[in-house]
Amino acid sequence: MSLSSVSDTDASTPKYLRGRYAICGVGETSYRRGSEETTRSLATWAIGNAMADAGMTADDVDGMLSYSGNDSTFSTFVAGDLGIRLNFFMDVHGGGSSTEALIGIAAGVIEAGMCKTVAIFRAMNGYSQVRIGGTGARSAVPITGDMIHSRAYGWQSAGQMFAPTFMRHMYDYGTTPEQIAHVKVAHSKHASNNPKAHYRQRYTVEDVVNSRIICKPLHLLDCCVETDNATCVIVTSIERARDCPGPPAVIQSVAGRVCKPRADMHYQAGPISTVAGHWAKDILWPNAGVGPEDIHITGSYDAFTFTTMLQLEDYGFCKKGEGGEYVSSGAIELGGVRPNNTSGGHLCEGYTHGMSMVIENTRQLRGEVDDSCPKGPDGKRQHTYDYAEGGCRQVKDAEVTANLGWAIPGTGSAMVMAIDNR
Repeated sequence: MSLSSVSDTDASTPKYLRGRYAICGVGETSYRRGSEETTRSLATWAIGNAMADAGMTADDVDGMLSYSGNDSTFSTFVAGDLGIRLNFFMDVHGGGSSTEALIGIAAGVIEAGMCKTVAIFRAMNGYSQVRIGGTGARSAVPITGDMIHSRAYGWQSAGQMFAPTFMRHMYDYGTTPEQIAHVKVAHSKHASNNPKAHYRQRYTVEDVVNSRIICKPLHLLDCCVETDNATCVIVTSIERARDCPGPPAVIQSVAGRVCKPRADMHYQAGPISTVAGHWAKDILWPNAGVGPEDIHITGSYDAFTFTTMLQLEDYGFCKKGEGGEYVSSGAIELGGVRPNNTSGGHLCEGYTHGMSMVIENTRQLRGEVDDSCPKGPDGKRQHTYDYAEGGCRQVKDAEVTANLGWAIPGTGSAMVMAIDNR
């Protein structure tokens, strides 16, 4: 299909908002362990970088959204620090499916006339303060409410809660740890060419399966890297985005926080190895006007190697049960059919609840990925597209990307973006 059919909006599809909103600015802090800074300070750093990227001042931003779980900071505090007066703000609690959902909300509130430009941020000291597994300087909250359905069974960390889904997939389809280890191998290759990645070491399948077991079937290297960081994306109308210095990443479709028939005890409704993407795809692809075969780059939430594999299956990039074969085929590596998490993702770059993957795909669409390629006289990278030893991670002719968000097996979100073809 032609790209024009992706970006054009016609009278028959106005409710989908296809091509009418865009990400015009992205920014982040470094990905570190032991930031010695508050999440408030981290947030202002990341938002300031995104505003600079968009060529905006405080007067240009009048909306703010955040994913505010754990030790984050309220939007109003951060806005005040930056001199921004807000016409709309909301701090949302939720899992890793928040990122794409918040982008959809931003487009909706702009469409409703509540504000004109929205900064979306996530700030977290995810290693030095509140670690998701319940450890760190400030541990997780005690058992309350619905936690009785999980912690009573020893499911406290994300790995413990997700492990039954991973094990069932292995049982039903013969998926092996060696196949899934290729996700870590691919992402580590990508991270090795990313100057911002926290872990830049390349790993082999043997490295992954020989690392210690954390929670069967998860080895240490199947798990994401916990980091202290903040990230930000700025959403505005396509008309305003076109006035910004960099080319906009045009939003084609969002599926926000889609869930299985039960999201809490998801294993009681539908196959346990089927995740929310199975339902989200029925919103994502028709609204975007594309299918999995049209996507050039995926950014699939990799809290664990298995989460990436399950989402690629249920969004239709391969048949159900063939995820192990797909991720071990080389398809998700740079130079493959459809590279995934070209920054290294959560497994290697840093843990951001999906924000960094949207930032990476935005830069891929712009052709502005930072890597080891030489710079030209204009200061921009001269990408070689040599993915073996050349240090390049810019995907050649990338025009359409998909981000696949994950909170738990029963809840997910997704987004399709494309280059601006005006």
